[in-house]
Amino acid sequence: MSIEVEWARMTAPDLREIAARKGALAILPAGSLEQHGPHPPVITDTASASAASIAAARLVVEGPNPVPVAVLPGLWLGLSEHHLPFGGTISVDYAAYRAILESIVRSLRALGFVRLLIVNGHGGNIDPLAVASRELAVAYDFPIVATTPWFLAPAKIAAIFESDTAPKHACEGETSVMMAIAKDIVKAHKLDEAMQQAPAPVQAPAGFSRFYSFSERAPITGTWGDPRTATAEKGARFLAVQAEALAEAIRDAVLWSRPDPVWRSGRGQETTAGKAE
Repeated sequence: MSIEVEWARMTAPDLREIAARKGALAILPAGSLEQHGPHPPVITDTASASAASIAAARLVVEGPNPVPVAVLPGLWLGLSEHHLPFGGTISVDYAAYRAILESIVRSLRALGFVRLLIVNGHGGNIDPLAVASRELAVAYDFPIVATTPWFLAPAKIAAIFESDTAPKHACEGETSVMMAIAKDIVKAHKLDEAMQQAPAPVQAPAGFSRFYSFSERAPITGTWGDPRTATAEKGARFLAVQAEALAEAIRDAVLWSRPDPVWRSGRGQETTAGKAE
């Protein structure tokens, strides 16, 4: 019988026991509720992040030196305003998103968990998570690591693609993962329709940042990439690679060192080597 890792499937005493153990880790899948073209469901980013998180947790919870871990329900709110033109999208702004994350961190700390891994499935969350996780780690003296598993082990991920070369949006990769975990809600008969793009998408110059609506990137169908070669078998392989990379990160001591208390009074009078213990 496998060990339960999903927070929502456990009782309060179960979670209390996990939190009391040394190195207790909470994993938060972070996704969105947004359009993914005419074929995968709007919950795609949240579902894929949750699947990768649960698979990774199962890898580290058993065997030698098991990690005490619980995977929270996926956070389905993200920064997705760029997808609003296509419908089906609910978005929050950065202030609201950071406030939600802060409430989660504060709760975890109160419960006894000592670290948080945020596994992100949505491109629009990458920058906000990078800033919020750094700020909150220092403010709460709580190790927080954020990552987007589609960009881990890039050579292994790239080797699975057939029509695309890297993850995009509602592409071969995301469609494959959803076929692996929720095939009944993927509209495979719409894959050809997803490729009917006109006018041509905007190609932004590299090295510059500004707001782009996804209606500029994928003007008609909201699809970026080619999902026509997607399969459930590829989806399972994508998730296996992501889970292995996440499990390795969970066991990496360097990632989980205590945040430097940079705002402490007098911290500017010390070096790292000479700081007081």
